[in-house]
Amino acid sequence: MSKLIENTEKFVFDLFKNELDQSFLYHNYTHTERVLRSVREIIENTNIDEKDAEILELAALLHDTGYIKTREGHEEESVKIATAFLKEQAADEKTIEGVIECIIATKFKDSPKTTLGKIIRDADASHFGKKYFNEASEFLRKELEIQGIATYSPTEWLNENIKVLTKKHEFYTDYALKNWQPRKEKNLAKLMKSKKKRKKKLNTEELKAKYKAQYKNESPERGIQTFYRVALRNHIKLSDIADTKANILLSVNAIIISLVLANLISKLDNNAYLVYPTAIFTISCVVSMILSIIATRPNITSGEFTKEDVVNKKVNLTFFGNFHKMSLEEYDWAVNELLKDKDYVYSSLTKDLYFLGKVLERKYRILRITYTIFMIGMIVSVLAFGYALKTNGAKLEDVLPEETQSVSQVSNSNQNDFFLNE
Repeated sequence: MSKLIENTEKFVFDLFKNELDQSFLYHNYTHTERVLRSVREIIENTNIDEKDAEILELAALLHDTGYIKTREGHEEESVKIATAFLKEQAADEKTIEGVIECIIATKFKDSPKTTLGKIIRDADASHFGKKYFNEASEFLRKELEIQGIATYSPTEWLNENIKVLTKKHEFYTDYALKNWQPRKEKNLAKLMKSKKKRKKKLNTEELKAKYKAQYKNESPERGIQTFYRVALRNHIKLSDIADTKANILLSVNAIIISLVLANLISKLDNNAYLVYPTAIFTISCVVSMILSIIATRPNITSGEFTKEDVVNKKVNLTFFGNFHKMSLEEYDWAVNELLKDKDYVYSSLTKDLYFLGKVLERKYRILRITYTIFMIGMIVSVLAFGYALKTNGAKLEDVLPEETQSVSQVSNSNQNDFFLNE
């Protein structure tokens, strides 16, 4: 590697590092290095003299330096920068002219005329025939988007790449045609395959959307079905909540009664004043338990129906209580009859909703009474216990013997004397 090439590499690296905008995701030093490697790859496999090889390497390094000034017409700016730098490096006129010619040859609009022009053009577009084509292509798309030049959707960019590879680009050198063209064709095949998949997927989605919209427009019953589904689900949730509330009351009252039986009942013989409060407390708990059991106690109906009931649409086949005693064949026949008539289906669902609502009303009404009794029983019990304890304490003072009272007074007097002496 000549000293001029080394100096040029350092110059271009520093130039891009310090002056190139960060929005250039594709046209940066990484791209320059790729072009340089591709140039050297062609040189190694082509009969090129050292002077021409140097010109090609210099052009590969300097061809995109104009991007620090402008995007449009960057080749002309690159020529100015390259000319000033090479003159500063005391390069001969032939080298400078050769580099300028190669930089101008990188313009994508015109076909290169010279051998060096064809080599630098193939090297500049070598990513079309490389494995990193997709990566480089995506960087270019994002660069155009960030700089506000053009915004492509993935599908649009896919079509643009196919258009470039099929109509706008071609390799010129024998080496590129032999070694890079096959990979380019593979990349193109992948793009076309991806386009086909995207088109198929898009058609499928459009077809689904079409049928979905058509079905939605032609079937207003979807709203009706949603109503029944949501209403039934809400009824079931409310029933679960009611059962949970009843279970809570049962558990709490069972614990309370267990504590009463274990602690209070055995002491009532010596504490007769606690009989009434304890009775109120226990009775309120027992009544609450009974009402909780009534609220959750299942009520199963006869479980039988006749063919006349099905024909006359009098039986609700959605509730197990109406068919649990029937045979499978009879129930299967009845359901088939039900499904033949749309109005019968909705009628059965309506009945199911109605009777679920009646059951819920009964459960919540009994639970409200139960919670009210439990609450009042707790309040009255606490007040009764407080009154009994207070009243009983006053009677104990009244019935204390006089001797006990005098002893108590003497004891208090002695205690006062002791503290006074101290």
